[in-house]
Amino acid sequence: MEIFWQGLVEAVRLLATGDPEVLDITLRTLKISGLATLISVLIGVPLGTLLALTNFPGRRFLVSVVNFGMGLPPVVVGLAVWLTFTRYGPLGFLDLLYTPAAMVVAQAIIASPIVAGFTVAAMQSLNPKIPLQILALGASRCQLLWLLVREARLGLLAALMAGFGGVISEVGASMMVGGNIAGSTRVLTTATVLAVGQGKYELATALSIILLLLAYGITAFLTMAQQRGSHA
Repeated sequence: MEIFWQGLVEAVRLLATGDPEVLDITLRTLKISGLATLISVLIGVPLGTLLALTNFPGRRFLVSVVNFGMGLPPVVVGLAVWLTFTRYGPLGFLDLLYTPAAMVVAQAIIASPIVAGFTVAAMQSLNPKIPLQILALGASRCQLLWLLVREARLGLLAALMAGFGGVISEVGASMMVGGNIAGSTRVLTTATVLAVGQGKYELATALSIILLLLAYGITAFLTMAQQRGSHA
């Protein structure tokens, strides 16, 4: 408990004094995780909607793959991305390994199945008569999809929160493809691991508290939007 309280005091000090390194790491964390979440939403929501609303051969298999992907070990994703972007890998010529871009790719791969899985659940929870009623009113296919997305917006916000939670807390893949380079790819999770390895437990605790505050702040904002939507 003494280390926790010392870490709390250190976190307050770092935030109050505007420590440049901590602010840089925090902003980088938000930027990388935010971009990865956005990409996962752009991939996961259309994919989840397609799987939920259409029937085609192999659909159940794809849904099972998405559900499997929701629990995909981050270190496995990190290894796959590392092998892809390493110098002799298929995309090694892009020279993205140990850059923020590689971290975004890895985190987006981790979050996309989570967003897609939640989207499938949200869309399938809708009353199956709703699409028929909308089409009966003369809506086009695009209007139908838009209205269904609006109807399932609470579940889609939950998908967004789950995807963000999956990437903001990720450490294994980020370490493998980012390298935890100071001033370039170091984020709050990897900085915490480094601090523990160096025996700086108060700093590690402080960074963990800042990470929790950041994650809670974003989640609280999305939760308020979700709850406002539930009363709309």
